Amino acid sequence: MVEQRVIGQKIGARPAAAAPAAERSTEAPPAGEKPGKKPRRRLVLIVAVLAVLVAAGAGWYFLLGPGHAGAAAAPEPKPTPTPVAGQVVAVDAVSVNLAGGHYLRLGLAIQLSDAVKTSPNTSRALDLAIALYSGRSVDEVSAPATRDQLKSQLLQQLQQAYGPEVMDVYLTDYVTQ
Repeated sequence: MVEQRVIGQKIGARPAAAAPAAERSTEAPPAGEKPGKKPRRRLVLIVAVLAVLVAAGAGWYFLLGPGHAGAAAAPEPKPTPTPVAGQVVAVDAVSVNLAGGHYLRLGLAIQLSDAVKTSPNTSRALDLAIALYSGRSVDEVSAPATRDQLKSQLLQQLQQAYGPEVMDVYLTDYVTQ
């Protein structure tokens, strides 16, 4: 006798197409929930987590983020103390050659701060004044606006040469011919 076997399907079993559907429905859905709702629940959970993260980030930015009054700010620089006027050092008057055969008799004095204890050598101040004023025209050195501009330039040069202890420069002798 010849024995016949059927592979893959048992006698009296449902057709093969129906078997996978039966395997899918082996889990019972939770009470009050319809089958097929799992992907939607995950989506809602992901959206809720993202909303919480966005809200937390916005809260941090507006309450503790950059520009916040309580944020650690760079310390403000200490204001430099205003120097107190000290001695005035007179510089000998000198005649400076101007353009066109004219000359300028220039005398000046330097206002120092009280931090300076000894009188500085005024030779450099005299040299700076001669270099600044020589070769200019009489009209240029006689005009009040130009005279003030030249005086401020001389003050800047003196502060570069002697340092911040020079507070001001005064013109004590200023005659053109």
